[in-house]
Amino acid sequence: MSRYIATSAIRGATNAAREADALLQKALQEKGADAKVGFPNTAYFLPTIMGLTGRKVETVGDLVPVVEQIKSYLHPAPARARWTPYLGETLDSGIATLLATETIQALRFLYGDQPEKFPGFQLAQKSESSNGGGYLNGPIDDIQLRSWGIQLVDGRMPGFAAIVGCAKSNEVAVKIIRELQRRNILTFLCGNVNGRSIIHQLQEEGVEMGYDTFIVPFGTDTLSAIYAIGFATRSALTFGGMKGGQSREILLYNKARVFAFVLALGEVDDLKYAAAAGAISYGFPAIADTVIPEIHPTGVTQYEHVISMPFNEISGKDDLERAEKLVQRCIEVRGVKIKMTEVPIPVPYGSAFEGEVVRKADLRFESGGKHSRAFEYLYSLPMEKVEDGKVTVLGPDLDQVEEGGHLDVGIVAEVAGRKMQEDFEPVLERQIHHFVNGASGIQHVGQRDITWIRISKAAYDKGFRLGDIGKILHARYHADFGAIVDKIQVTIYTNQADVNTMLQVARDAYGKRNVRLANMVDEQVDEFYSCTLCQSFAPNHVCVVSPERVGLCGAYSWLDCKASFQINPTGPNQPIPKGPVIDPVKGYWKGPVDFVYQNSHQQVENVSMYSIMENPMTACGCFECIVMVIPEANGVMVLSREDTSVSPAGMTFSTLAGMAGGGLQTPGIMGVGKYYLTSKKFLFSDGGFKRIVWMSSVLKQTMPEELKAAAAFAGAPELLDQIADETICTEVPDLVAYLESKAHPALTMDPMM
Repeated sequence: MSRYIATSAIRGATNAAREADALLQKALQEKGADAKVGFPNTAYFLPTIMGLTGRKVETVGDLVPVVEQIKSYLHPAPARARWTPYLGETLDSGIATLLATETIQALRFLYGDQPEKFPGFQLAQKSESSNGGGYLNGPIDDIQLRSWGIQLVDGRMPGFAAIVGCAKSNEVAVKIIRELQRRNILTFLCGNVNGRSIIHQLQEEGVEMGYDTFIVPFGTDTLSAIYAIGFATRSALTFGGMKGGQSREILLYNKARVFAFVLALGEVDDLKYAAAAGAISYGFPAIADTVIPEIHPTGVTQYEHVISMPFNEISGKDDLERAEKLVQRCIEVRGVKIKMTEVPIPVPYGSAFEGEVVRKADLRFESGGKHSRAFEYLYSLPMEKVEDGKVTVLGPDLDQVEEGGHLDVGIVAEVAGRKMQEDFEPVLERQIHHFVNGASGIQHVGQRDITWIRISKAAYDKGFRLGDIGKILHARYHADFGAIVDKIQVTIYTNQADVNTMLQVARDAYGKRNVRLANMVDEQVDEFYSCTLCQSFAPNHVCVVSPERVGLCGAYSWLDCKASFQINPTGPNQPIPKGPVIDPVKGYWKGPVDFVYQNSHQQVENVSMYSIMENPMTACGCFECIVMVIPEANGVMVLSREDTSVSPAGMTFSTLAGMAGGGLQTPGIMGVGKYYLTSKKFLFSDGGFKRIVWMSSVLKQTMPEELKAAAAFAGAPELLDQIADETICTEVPDLVAYLESKAHPALTMDPMM
């Protein structure tokens, strides 16, 4: 290993430790040992400290032994004549730096210096962490970590990049970011060179940053890089079932399962070398666009990398091509597996653009919303009636609509395939939202006949027209559903008479589908489906998906899994023959029990489909809701992922999720998809929907009709008004009093425990 790198890393770690100690002494004197410290909306206390040391930091005083431990990792700088490889000292310095920087950032929160103020900045997201504008992101909150979970495990988000510093020019900065977005790589931004950060460069070029665009700005100093490492640590704790203090397991988990790299732009100083040494311990390589010593994976350094790729020495016709090759090299070094679909449209395309918002000032065209109607409808036809790749626009196109204008639009896709089934139509139709949203400058909201589409001026100026929607669908259906879709043709209707006619056809089809899907019950089918997609992050977790129990992430229904199996017969969604029934009330069948035991690596011996009290189904970490027993109320509470308040259990969603996730089986608590709440089999053996005594208000607001229907089926049509939420109470005594005042039926039901 390079003596230069070792010396720089050791020096950087020593300086970071000194700063952490000085700030801690100041906080002890000014705030006191009992002053609370932590990161907002995150579990696992200070996650890197928790993960690597097992220490639960809640107060300033809790940081005292942490700083002493940091000091124990420090080493003197290597002597000039010393020839040994300095690996141990360098990696120790990296860990010391991570612990020190997390200590510093936590104390900065105590003093109100985090998240970093950034005048005029607005995050492209609706999040608690946005603080109303004018602040950078700070640490990723747990709500977002879990909502990204399904994208992390299914490969749509293949990894993340931590960019530190400042690019050669604004144009290069934008090109690097767009290349990462195009590959759906989550990007964290931090650091500066001589006071100038890539965050400044992107802001000046009008690039939207925030959770919704996969571009997360942490801060303009290198210390904020700890939030990226914290994200990686929490991935192991959240999805991998790791516990605090399992440092070796956490580092190996990240090496094997979290595909991340560091891209250092501009000068690399001591602190950046020290932070890179910490990233190396996680298995994350560091690539610099300047001349620095390199480390290759040979000899004692089996997986750590430091790569020098001087920007001006990269072959290419111009800086933009050099930026593209720099990104490609980063991907190659870490071995990130990219799944890309070439879509023949004039704007960039990728999942990272799905969160873009087209604001009124940037609006070129709109369909749906207040001033017009938009719908989408997909159905199947015989092979001979579909001309593959045919895209037709019947009526005016964007050129014939004034700037900022609107138009009724109907998107009708006709598909054919030898393995196509009628039941797959709604599954495929739901994908239109994701497929269209992947185009840069296009905003798609809703589905069916409540679709809302906005197209930006920038996309229009680059040549995007309505026919390009058809091109997107043709490319993506063939790429993602080629096993069941052999041909697809798309018609875009914009003449009002045609839209009216086809809208009625579509609504008739929607109604028939609703009836067919609503009538599907577990007893009707001979097989359920597995979902082991999340085992890339939660190795021992197995979902069992039935017609009446949606996957806990909310993204996979029984029909989705059935279609997925047709597409990929060796994939994560396998049919599970139910086999002999063991207990129809609690939901035991021999087939699912045997399958879960074998595919959980013999960790889960038994699983019930319909009970929270006896062998409940395990969860990974990306569930939409937590259901937990409240013994005093003889019922359960339902806490939504979007709810950051303290629940009647005395804990937030983030804290409770550590008990429900990671492939653990804990009677009395489980993670579920929110639409499982409306199933007739919800807690079937425990009393069903009437057991819900408390529920996050966001669920009442976003799915009121479905919940009312579930209450009516349970024989308690007024139940929704009898269920408390965080606006009513968050303490158990208050909850019980409220339930008594409303005569909630759970109070008179058989005891749950």
